[in-house]
Amino acid sequence: MKLMIINGPNLNMLGIREPAHYGRETYEDLIKKIEDRAQKLGVEVLCLQSNHEGDLVDFIQSAYSRYDGIIINPGAYTHTSIAILDAAKAVALPLVEVHISKVEEREDFRQVSYIRLAAMATITGHGTDGYLEAMELLMEHLQGGAYQ
Repeated sequence: MKLMIINGPNLNMLGIREPAHYGRETYEDLIKKIEDRAQKLGVEVLCLQSNHEGDLVDFIQSAYSRYDGIIINPGAYTHTSIAILDAAKAVALPLVEVHISKVEEREDFRQVSYIRLAAMATITGHGTDGYLEAMELLMEHLQGGAYQ
């Protein structure tokens, strides 16, 4: 099983950017956590990050017929990018939206999520462990299990 994990703008600044919302773990800590869990689960992962919307669209498109599912934290593009939504709909892969912070308790503009329209599930407010939950959810789904 192959999963693509896509991180949007400013996620490379984890540990520095607003630690009250995002914690002190660095982006490198996040990648290690994901790769360690993937190895235990027997899943191949590719972790990508960009601050540029077009790169995120390109990442999603490149997953078509090469990956079994996508985990995405589009960062601020969650609330603005129809292009990312359209790319996700085009590839039609199982997709889980992840946010480190509890976006539903934050600013009004963070209540809009375009990518959610293409997501089978959304995980918010579980810190970086949300990515691990998303991996397990996708595995269960791809292996024919039920998900909520």
